[in-house]
Amino acid sequence: MIKLYNSGNANEYDGLEITPRGLDPKFCPDYLLSAACNAWDKAVELGEQYGFRNAQTTVIAPTGTIGLVMDCDTTGIEPDFALVKFKKLSGGGYFKIINQGVPAALRNLGYSETEITTIVNYAKGAATLQGAPHINFDTLANKGFTLDELNKVEKSLAAAFEIGFVFNQWTLGEPCLQRLGFTAAQYNAPDFNLLRTLGFSRQQIAAANEYICGTMTIEGAPHLKEEHYAIFDCANKCGQKGERYIHAYGHIRMMAAAQPFLSGAISKTINLPNEATVEDIKDCYQMSWTLGLKANALYRDGCKLSQPLSTKSADSKEDKLDSVEEVLGKAGNVRLGDLTPEQVLEAARAILEKSTDTKFKRQLSSVVERKNLPGKRGGFTQKASVGGQTVFVRTGEYEDGTLGEIFVDMHKEGATFRSLMNCFAIAVSVGLQYGVPLEEFVDKYTFTRFEPSGMVGGHDNIKSATSVIDYIFRLLGYEYLGREDLVHVLNNHNAILGNPQMEDTDVNPAPLALQQESAAKVLKPVLDISGGGQSDAPACGNCGHIMVRSGTCYKCLNCGTQGGCA
Repeated sequence: MIKLYNSGNANEYDGLEITPRGLDPKFCPDYLLSAACNAWDKAVELGEQYGFRNAQTTVIAPTGTIGLVMDCDTTGIEPDFALVKFKKLSGGGYFKIINQGVPAALRNLGYSETEITTIVNYAKGAATLQGAPHINFDTLANKGFTLDELNKVEKSLAAAFEIGFVFNQWTLGEPCLQRLGFTAAQYNAPDFNLLRTLGFSRQQIAAANEYICGTMTIEGAPHLKEEHYAIFDCANKCGQKGERYIHAYGHIRMMAAAQPFLSGAISKTINLPNEATVEDIKDCYQMSWTLGLKANALYRDGCKLSQPLSTKSADSKEDKLDSVEEVLGKAGNVRLGDLTPEQVLEAARAILEKSTDTKFKRQLSSVVERKNLPGKRGGFTQKASVGGQTVFVRTGEYEDGTLGEIFVDMHKEGATFRSLMNCFAIAVSVGLQYGVPLEEFVDKYTFTRFEPSGMVGGHDNIKSATSVIDYIFRLLGYEYLGREDLVHVLNNHNAILGNPQMEDTDVNPAPLALQQESAAKVLKPVLDISGGGQSDAPACGNCGHIMVRSGTCYKCLNCGTQGGCA
């Protein structure tokens, strides 16, 4: 008999280091366990008699697609993607898919028909303008819509992602929008929002949207007990309000329970939330391997620009601008002292995105105060030479060690060039003190090219520069931002140790003489030359960057120049 169940004896398997999970007789009915064993005994017997033509005899095909074609909410091994989801069509548009098992589940849990209707409508919406708050037949008629146009909207609501998707030129027709006073340029714009343009606030649209299209989750539904939430958990967070979802480990353990019945793999997506980390992905692969799965397919929600199924629409710029109105309060009853710094920043960003008035932007920038450096300040002075020209760079730091000013001295250059460098250093210092990120300066000024340029002497890490400005901001990026990609030689703390296994793990220390002898044998750190360059590699004649070996020739990783062969 084929051992499909897990007896705990690893000797029953030939050449396996990890015992397969198998079937646990405590949880598997006798008829199912015996049927599975008999089926595989028969498969082996027939295979030995007639031979095997295929590497696999049984697999589970893509479960989500099959469930959709079969008009099933789920095929069992695959949890539902969400209670309410939208499938993107290849020809454009969406269609709405609603889980049909929720009413039956609620009925089995003992809820009344009135309570079931309320809970279901909370999730999927009423799909009608009748009785909707703020946006309904009366308010829209007052805005100028005719009864025929409102009936067109009413018929489209059942499949709507959001109510804003229905109020457009394709549903209402261009004559309607033109009669309401909109031009073709306005309603053809990608960011055109008819409801917002008609004067409805974001709060009003959101309230109407929840009534008409639903919250797409049962979390927070009236009458539903919190202990019943877990019954309706899906592969993803449902809607904008949903927080619950089935963890990836639940997917993997479900697959592991079915794997002993199959010779091949299970084609099932293991869903992870958008905030999943690299470690989460690693843990999923580790668990899949440990439990004996033949394959797995991980998908992090939103990791691609487009995906077949969605549970909510992406936030638009209009939504971000409207959130400012929530922060400040359209009624004007929010005191400025009650706002947090994060809310003020959010409001400022949104207003700046919306405004094209440069005068307003200059007024806003004047609000930012200059952060003065302390009278006695830290920093360092670095002497180096770029293409034979000596350069002194002096930095000034705030109390927390961040950069606040720079001085540049090139005493052998003429008065004009030296004065220009002093003015440039002052401009950069003023920008830093007004809050301009050092990253912006580093990204803008590295790799600028003018004379003097070439080999750099006097600095342990930077060995070439395309200009004095390039050298200065390579230096600042490395010292204050840790930008090791801007230097050519790394420090000892990033070096490759010659013998990483020399760590002493003995409980009893060795005699002093042996310790000294062992210490003398430990190899010193070998400097890691960034980019794989050699100590005798020439500088690039085009940009001055240290070249690296490419076969018997040299090439520049910075500008792509191919050097002559040695």
